[in-house]
This record gives sequence, C-alpha cells and structure tokens, in this order.
Amino acid sequence: MEALAERLSQLDPEVRGTVQVVAFYDTLMRRRVDLPALARASAGLAECPAGIRIGAAGRPIRMAPDGREAADPPAAASSTGPVTLDEEEIGAVWLERPGAPHPLDVVLLDRLAIAVAAAVERYGPARATMADPALVELAVSSETDEASRARALRLLGFPGDRPVRVAAVRSPLPLGRVAGQLCPDRPVKAALLGGVGVLLAADLDGARWPADMRAGLGADPRPELAWAEARTALRFTTAREPVVRYADLGALALLAAVPTEAARRNPDVAALSRLAATAPEDLETLDAYCATGSHRAAAELLHLHHSSVARRLDRIATSLGLDLTTPAGVARATTALTVHRLLDD
Repeated sequence: MEALAERLSQLDPEVRGTVQVVAFYDTLMRRRVDLPALARASAGLAECPAGIRIGAAGRPIRMAPDGREAADPPAAASSTGPVTLDEEEIGAVWLERPGAPHPLDVVLLDRLAIAVAAAVERYGPARATMADPALVELAVSSETDEASRARALRLLGFPGDRPVRVAAVRSPLPLGRVAGQLCPDRPVKAALLGGVGVLLAADLDGARWPADMRAGLGADPRPELAWAEARTALRFTTAREPVVRYADLGALALLAAVPTEAARRNPDVAALSRLAATAPEDLETLDAYCATGSHRAAAELLHLHHSSVARRLDRIATSLGLDLTTPAGVARATTALTVHRLLDD
C-alpha cells in the first residue's frame, strides 16, 4: 500500500496531497479520537476554522487552527459536507476558509465526515447534551420499529446491548444544564417532547437531581414503555417528593388511568376540589396528616401547634364527611388527595 501511495504521489501534486489527507484521517481513526479532537486536527490541517454538528439541534463544535475554540460569531462556511451513518444523514462538517476554497477541501471534508460518523458510532455525541428531538422521539415512541429504535439509540451514544433509563422532567432550569448536573461522569441525553423534558441515560442511580425540579423515572427496560411510565410517575410528584420512581407506585399507578370525568364526579374528589378553592390551608393540613399519620408529626411539618392541627382536622372531617380517626377514612382521604393532584396536573 505504501509503495502504491508513493507511485501515485509522483504523478501529480494534487494526488500527493489527496493521499496525505487520507493518511492523516486514517491515523486519527486508528487512534479513536473524539469529535472535538477531530475538529481541532481538521482546523490545523486546513489552516482555517473547522466545524462539526451532530443532529439538527446539536451544538456545533468549532475549532480554530491554533487548537482553541473558534471565536464567535462564526464565519460563513466556505465548504460543507454531510455526515452519514447507515445511509442516514446525521449531521454536517464544514470549513470557514476566508476567500476561495482550497482544491483539497472537498477531500478533507469527505474524510472528516467519515471519521465523524465512526466516532459517533463508537462514542455517541458529547456526554451530556441537548440531543436531536427527532432521534429521542424515535427512541421512546411506541410507534417506532425495533430496527429504527436501535439505530436512534446508537446515534445518541447508547450501546444496543444495555438497557437505557428514561426520565420525564419539569424544571425551571434549562434542560441541557439539568442533564449536565445529573450524572457528570456518565452520558445523558436530553430533549423536549410535547412540553415535557426527556432524559436518556445508561444509569440514573445516584443522580444528583437539581432543586426546584420534578422527575418521574420509568422502570421498564424497553425505552418506549419506560417513557410512558416516566410520564405517569411525573404526575405523582409533589413538593415533598419531587422525584418519583414508577416502580415504587405499585397499585397507585392505576389511579392515573381513571378517566378525568369519572374522577371529577367522585364525591370525595369533588369535596376536596371545593376545599382547595375555599380553604387551601386545610387541604395542606389534610395532606400533611395523611403523609405522616399523626397530629404531632403533621404539626411539625406545618410548623403549627398540634392542637391547631387537631382542630383543623376536625373541621375538615366534618366538611368532607369522613372519619379521619379510622384507617378507612384516612385511606379514602389519601386516595382522594392523590386523584385531586392528578387532575390538577
């Protein structure tokens, strides 16, 4: 092969340059470099800024010839090329060369695109990033065939031989920042689908959930079922329990399937809705009592005297027509509170 390259290089300077570009990227691929390293090496070779983007919504990786991130705003691309994997376009590469393109730019971008596709197939995009929503939707949709789902997960950076954990989240923080904070040492992909944040990760055990956010975690190893479970678990979250695992809900998960109109017509739920509208502090007291099981514990949670809590509960019991001194009465109140929260959500 080296002898052939030497003979070709003697024919024409452009052929010699092409052979050198091909050899340059072959070396990078053998070293299994990641996307930032590919962009940095390409910018150095081309002596102009080089860029890589994976997914339509992916954050571009732009490097200058000196090895540092290219300054903003980006210059207009002088040459561009698609990145394809499994006959599917997954991104783009480009050069920002001032003036006319170099004759070898087409070869350079072609080899860069091949190297990028190989890196994505091996590593996936950046470890914690806003992912292409189309790929995430393919990964979690119940209408996706298994071949397309496997390809989408691979493009997102997840190996096909391990289950993917799925979480549904709502947070005032930008979703990309949430993903980066959760598992800084493990790959996490994030996207927004239908107003709900989707997080995909190889493992969410030990995740550091940011404050002021709600999260529901799916349990099924199949992403499409885990996504449905995660959305259900999200509906059960509260200020006291901001992270809910579907596996911990047990039979409570069945309440999420109760038709809305049937739930609203239930006398206990309807009474709680009236209580929430006229005396929200009483609803909070009932919730604390059902969660703790005692007047004193509820009083401590609410920062009230236990006698004040007892008086409130007597008033609430009369209003709702429930005996809160019996297990059956507390069970009815707890169930009604849960359904009321589901309706409110």
